[in-house]
Amino acid sequence: MPPVRADRLLSLLLLLQNRGLMTAPELAAELEVSVRTVYRDVEALGAAGVPVRGERGPEGGYRLMEGYRTRLTGLTDAEAGSLFLAGLPGPAGDLGLGAVLASAQLKVEAALPGELAEQARRVRERFHLDAPAWFRDADPVPHLERVAGAVWERRVLRTRYRRWRGEVHREVRPLGLVLKGGIWYLVALAEGSQNPGNPGNSANPESPEDSKSSEAPEGVVRTYRVSRFQAVEETGEVFTPPAGFALAAYWAESSRRLEGALRQGTARLRLSPRGQKLLPMQFGAAGVRALREAGPPDGAGRVEVELSVESEAVAVGDLLRLGTEAEVLGPPGLRQAVAEAVAVLAERYAAGR
Repeated sequence: MPPVRADRLLSLLLLLQNRGLMTAPELAAELEVSVRTVYRDVEALGAAGVPVRGERGPEGGYRLMEGYRTRLTGLTDAEAGSLFLAGLPGPAGDLGLGAVLASAQLKVEAALPGELAEQARRVRERFHLDAPAWFRDADPVPHLERVAGAVWERRVLRTRYRRWRGEVHREVRPLGLVLKGGIWYLVALAEGSQNPGNPGNSANPESPEDSKSSEAPEGVVRTYRVSRFQAVEETGEVFTPPAGFALAAYWAESSRRLEGALRQGTARLRLSPRGQKLLPMQFGAAGVRALREAGPPDGAGRVEVELSVESEAVAVGDLLRLGTEAEVLGPPGLRQAVAEAVAVLAERYAAGR
């Protein structure tokens, strides 16, 4: 029997064991095959001695004979490796592991005692993790599977990457993938940097993409947004990662460094009561910190806060999102820049009357 069909028959058996009565269309949807294929697979299970019973009628379907259970639940290497994505079926699919993850979950569930298996099912029914942010389409990541394979097998990649200032050509040694706010990032050692249109390797200070975080004997550790790879090919070379490198620790340190590099300014604001509600929605953790350290409210309920902001050009646009619910008190340059932007808007809309 071909390995693919053997895996599917095992998945069919585990579905019936874990969920009880299931119709042929339900099984077909779970296994991503046709109903006719399900009929053939059920016959194959019966021929192999598995006691599958067919029940006719509107509430009929297939079930295993009462008391029958299989312990044939050994996980393959790929299935075991996919379990860390158990709460993220979308990203698992992006990585080409959707079917593998589903098979692994079935095997784990089948191996659990009855009470724990039921608890696992209740958790799955009542809790769901949706990683991407609201109101933002997912990045197209046509090279993600190849990048993920190189991460797993420690293979060197030759890449063409689109940066803010143009394209660069680099050989990278993939160390790990990170999913942040629905966006995939590759952490890699980079060397052989070459940018015909823009000499130099300075990173964009306003973005985590291609940010340089640390030096290593083998090269520079950088972060790349996977959707910006224009071309990816394997060199045939394998590599050994730097001793002691830890992806989670690197990402935490890199994130702190990026936030510190971006938010180097402070704006003094006077916020209305509604502005106080908008601030954490618009500025996240920085807004929460600002409100926590706010001064006492005045007679109208307004408070003064000090908010960490990015460069003046970025801060103007960010602060305008608060509309009339905030007044910029300082520094003087930022207040003037916001006033000039408001004047331009007022003139533009007045001219359209």
